[in-house]
Amino acid sequence: MMHGGEKSDPAIVARKPANEAGRPAAEPVERRTGAEGNAIQRRTRRAQDRASVSQALGRVRQAARRRKGERFTALFHHLSLDLLREAFLALKRDAAPGVDGLSWRDYEADLEPRLADLHARVHRGAYRALPSRRRYIPKPDGRQRPLAVAALEDKIVQKATVAVLNAIYEEDFLGFSYGFRPGRGQHDALDALVVGITGTRVNHILDCDVRSFLDVATHCTPVHAGCSKSPGCGSKALT
Repeated sequence: MMHGGEKSDPAIVARKPANEAGRPAAEPVERRTGAEGNAIQRRTRRAQDRASVSQALGRVRQAARRRKGERFTALFHHLSLDLLREAFLALKRDAAPGVDGLSWRDYEADLEPRLADLHARVHRGAYRALPSRRRYIPKPDGRQRPLAVAALEDKIVQKATVAVLNAIYEEDFLGFSYGFRPGRGQHDALDALVVGITGTRVNHILDCDVRSFLDVATHCTPVHAGCSKSPGCGSKALT
């Protein structure tokens, strides 16, 4: 239901004018002494981190593309300090804290020593995830949806692990799959659906919602990382 090698037509998105639009060219901007230099250093460090992480994950993707039938058993070293830093910087700044009470800004204030300690604990086996803070969101029908708020370091480790696993499993997904994939969302799926409906003869459209699926689904699935509980599990383990 999509054109051009599993990609839909590009959507037209309204964009806001840049913040600088209309600002006089010579308008002065006050800066603290050294602030500009520090900003340049931070941007340079971020670019270097991204390049390092991208190269490492690129090698994982190439291996997954070439050897689809093999099980990965040596990925743990990819949870590097650079990847943990990138994972932290990708978190939402204003997200609610977990049971640790740490906000993004709190952690950023002493970022490098905290990340170095987290990286050391992860690799020597001393890292332990904290319990999630439980909150409930009211639903329109009067029921409540349970929400688990993870501690900040757990979010960092989870996001870094997801980045490694995405490098593998993105090679297996088909183009018409949109759920929980990086850079894709429901609007992309709807866009592809419109392209398919308008460009192809369609006789039936099936719309379904599996109620409370995650409450009753067996959690050992073919994409459960590191799963060894099911004889038929074909997961590529992160060990």
